[in-house]
Amino acid sequence: MKKEKIVSGLLAIVGLAMISVAVFLQTEKSFSIEEIDIKNMAASANMYVKDSSDDTDSDMVFQEVEMETTPVSVVIAPRTEVYDGLTLEELGAKLDRNLGNGYIGGKGELIASYCIEKGVDPYIATAIILHETGCRAKCSNLVQYCNNVGGQKGRPTCGSGSFKRFDTLDDGIRGFVDNLYKNYYAVGLTTVETIAPKYCEGNTWAGKINWYINVIKTS
Repeated sequence: MKKEKIVSGLLAIVGLAMISVAVFLQTEKSFSIEEIDIKNMAASANMYVKDSSDDTDSDMVFQEVEMETTPVSVVIAPRTEVYDGLTLEELGAKLDRNLGNGYIGGKGELIASYCIEKGVDPYIATAIILHETGCRAKCSNLVQYCNNVGGQKGRPTCGSGSFKRFDTLDDGIRGFVDNLYKNYYAVGLTTVETIAPKYCEGNTWAGKINWYINVIKTS
């Protein structure tokens, strides 16, 4: 009986030893796989990984992993100046700073682009618009109700008067620039002083337009 107990005890000890060895081997195997996975991930992210040849915690050896990169080409669009050293967007923004936030606010780029298309000075055109509409303070009724930005006359009329009515503000702006081109620029009247006698009978008109032009240019 005593001998059987001794044998059973020895077998139990051997069994525990085998289980311990199996657990150790499994742990070693898992560590190796995890170590390989960590190295692969580190290589993809250009990180530093521990050199497995050194198992000490105090003296760790690191190696830098280089990651290949693909050059990226950046294309910069050329700057296109349309007037007075400004791009269309810059010129439109300059005009907008003077048109205010009212009824004609935000139409700077339309005025700029259509004036350039027709060969009309956008500063002169905008100055006349501001003077004739009063929009630096509050736009006149002629602008708000009839979209007439330059005091143009013609048909269809705006109410019972002789001033022209336009269906939209954009139509009114284009009609005004068309009038400047056809009746002034096309016949050689291209400055405020030469435009003034035909556009308005008053002697102070040219001075007021030039004042607006200076304000616009310096804004």
